Order: sequence, then structure tokens, then C-alpha cells
Amino acid sequence: MANQPAYSAWFESLANPAEKHGLDEVIYTDAEGGLLQVRHDMDALKQKSADEWKQLFDDRSHRTKWPYGSGVWGKKEWVLPEVRDENVVSMYEGHTNLFWAERYGRELGLDDLWLKLCGNTHTGSFKDLGMTVLVSMVNEMRARGQEIRAVACASTGDTSAALAAYAAAAAIPAMVFLPRGKISTAQLIQPVANGAIVFALDTDFDGCMEIVKQVAEKDGIYLANSMNSLRIEGQKTVGIEIVQQFDWEVPDWIVIPGGNLGNVSALAKGLDMMLELGLITKKPRIVCAQAAEANPLYRAYQTDFKVFEPIAARQTLASAIQIGNPVSYAKAVDAIERYDGIVEQATESELAEECARADRTGLFNCPHTGVALAATRKLVEAGTIKKSDRVVVISTAHGLKFTDFKVRYHEMTLDGIESENPNPAIDLPADYDTVRDHMLREIDRRFGS
Repeated sequence: MANQPAYSAWFESLANPAEKHGLDEVIYTDAEGGLLQVRHDMDALKQKSADEWKQLFDDRSHRTKWPYGSGVWGKKEWVLPEVRDENVVSMYEGHTNLFWAERYGRELGLDDLWLKLCGNTHTGSFKDLGMTVLVSMVNEMRARGQEIRAVACASTGDTSAALAAYAAAAAIPAMVFLPRGKISTAQLIQPVANGAIVFALDTDFDGCMEIVKQVAEKDGIYLANSMNSLRIEGQKTVGIEIVQQFDWEVPDWIVIPGGNLGNVSALAKGLDMMLELGLITKKPRIVCAQAAEANPLYRAYQTDFKVFEPIAARQTLASAIQIGNPVSYAKAVDAIERYDGIVEQATESELAEECARADRTGLFNCPHTGVALAATRKLVEAGTIKKSDRVVVISTAHGLKFTDFKVRYHEMTLDGIESENPNPAIDLPADYDTVRDHMLREIDRRFGS
């Protein structure tokens, strides 16, 4: 049995800091129905110097000592210190690469553009970062004898994949509620293959969310959506990891797609901890990018956040952020205001074309990353982001989850999109002279003689 940790954390009401709860309590909101946050004993964490924390995190990185080789659990003291190591459920998530998009950056007019490829992880999206924390806490609670029958989430794809995989690894029953016909086959098959109970409902994400909240409230099922603040503790490590990968230097901008908006507040929370503990002294500016078809935060930003109105999200190629009533709106606004942030949007055509342009330089982007890249282009063209600025775009999922989108783009069959950069396969007979003629013609057309 591991020794009791020297560090501690708890749930705390955002509106009323005097209201506190243990992380092993099954609770998602405060007494007034507002969101909770996980708070850490910062005085205890300050007993180590900034240099000591940096050295510890660097020493653990990519190692095999359980569970510290994970990009999340290598920062366990900052994430979930009271879970015993033997109850951690990890796929060694995190440590995803920073891709220097040198060629694509030149095309955008940037010298120092990087993509944080969060899709290069176990289930193919950044949701692994949060789900390892939530499922580990459930595993700890069950080990202590608490009765939790199952874990459940509403999802537009990536959350369900992460929950199903981590729950399967821990032998915890999982249920996912998906909007029928609104996610890709690749996303649907992940929870199916991992043995989750999958419900495809005739509604959108917000409708699925209403159902799963009722299941959690009435039937003793543990809620795994981002309104559960445990998820944020894992997701916040993406900001810490970016800074660590730059040898503890802070980029000028971080651009992140936003749907339910937990990722925006999580990014800020990781940066907040580094600032308070002295690992960094500079703040990056944060850009939240939304699809124009599902843009409640963007609309609120246009009023300086004086007016917020949930909307009925319209269908978008960026299906994982097709959310009209984001749970973490208040947290996201706080993060954007504190980090001198901007909210930008991208139309369907803009996100599709930006994916295609970036893919031509060696990337393979999901449509949500296309939203973030399109927003970056707009801010560069407006002169807001300068040529010499170091910019990190967070790519939230792997493009292989969205091959239907890419195939239809290049076949020029995407509804409402006139593909500007299609590259369909060239069908030819198996004849050398015919192949040679087409080959030379295409080389000249694409690359010059």
C-alpha cells in the first residue's frame, strides 16, 4: 500500500469558495447548481521550488516507472495526488509531439508555427488526457468500497471513445449516448469495439447531454462529461506540456478549438498553476476558435460577453464541437478575459479549405483543427498575430477519425462546399505510355518543369 501523499486536492464551488467537497464525493455542481472546480493545496506545492518541479517533470518524462511516464501522471502532484498508484488507469497518454509546421507557416505568413498533435494518443484525441484522471478516480473510489455501477457520457465522438477505452482497461461498465447519424463511423466504432453500451439517440449533443444528466441523477451512474471537473485536471496538462517542450519558454499564442469549452478553461488552469508556482512569468494569449454553425461563445464575444444565449447548433463538419449550450461557458469566459484572449469563428468552407491546405504540407488534420487553423489565418491576415510570433495550434484529434470528410472533400461531394484544392485519384488503364503521359503532365502542372 502506498504512503499517504503529501499533497491534497478537493472540489470547490466557483461561486462560493467556502463550499468544498472531497474528490471521492459523487457531485458535479455546487449548492446553487453552478460548476465546481478542483483546487489544490498550493502552499504544499510551493514547498518545492520552480526549478525542482521542472527537474522532476523532466526526469519522469517518457520513463516506464508506473505511472509517471504518462504525460498526465508525470505531473501527478498537480493533477490527482490522492489516487494510489495502483489505481491509476493510464495508457501513457500525453507527450504528443509538437510539429513545426515550417512549410505551412510560411504559406500563412508565420515564421514560428507549431501544431500540438493531441490526436497522436491512444484513442486519437485530447480527451484521453481528461479521461485517464476521471476513470482513475472512479477506480480509486471503487477500490475504497464505494458503489458505482457504471460511468456514462454524452458525446459527439471523441469523449465516448476515451471513456470506453479507459473504462474497459479498468473493467468498469461504460455507457455512451451519441446523436444518431451525426458522428463519423470511425468515432462510432471505437466505443462499440471497446465494449461500451452504446445508445444512438434521435437528437443532437445537447439532447444527449440532458439524458445522461438524468441518468446520473436518478440511477446512480457516474457522469463523465466535462461538467465533471476531474476531466479538467488531465486536460490542463496540455498547456504545461507545451511549455515544457519549449524548454519552459511560453509561446506568444495558443489557438484551440472550442465546443463544450472545457478545453479552454483547462488550458488556462495549467498555465495558472505554472504562473503561481513560478515555473513561468509570461502569459500567452489564448484564441478560442468556433465553427460558425455552432458559435455561442463567438456571439457572446461580440458583445464583450455581456449577452450569452444558447443556440440550436447547426450541422457542421466539425462535429465534435457542434454544441449550442456549452457547459463550461463561464469558465471559458474567465480564461479568455484573463489571458487577453480572442474568440474567432470559421465557416464550413473555411475549415474545409484550411484542412486541405495544411494537409498538402504534410499534416493530416481533423475538421476541428481546420477551425483553429482558419481562425489563425484570419488573425494573421488582420495583423493581430505578427509574423515573428510563436504560435501553437492545438490539434484536438487525429485526421484518421474523419476520413469520410476528407474523401468527400477530394471527391468534391461535400454538401455546400466547392473544393478549391481537391486531389482525387486518377483512374487509368494499366498501360505504361498512358501512365507516363499523365505522370509527366501532373508533375509539370503541380510543381513546374
